[in-house]
Amino acid sequence: MRSARPHRALLAGLLAACCLLLLGAVSGCATTQETAAKKQAESKRILDAREKRQERRSKSDDQESEKR
Repeated sequence: MRSARPHRALLAGLLAACCLLLLGAVSGCATTQETAAKKQAESKRILDAREKRQERRSKSDDQESEKR
């Protein structure tokens, strides 16, 4: 009759491997969320800068049309 110990060792090894994979996935999710937050902040800065440029152009266009 076979011993149950090799089966338990295999099960413990599989459990450890699964835990390590889960830890890696959790840290990957945190990194992804941080990256998404950084990209969102960068996009907001770009859109704000674009809006300011458009306002300046609009004001300069209005001033030129008043001169004519």
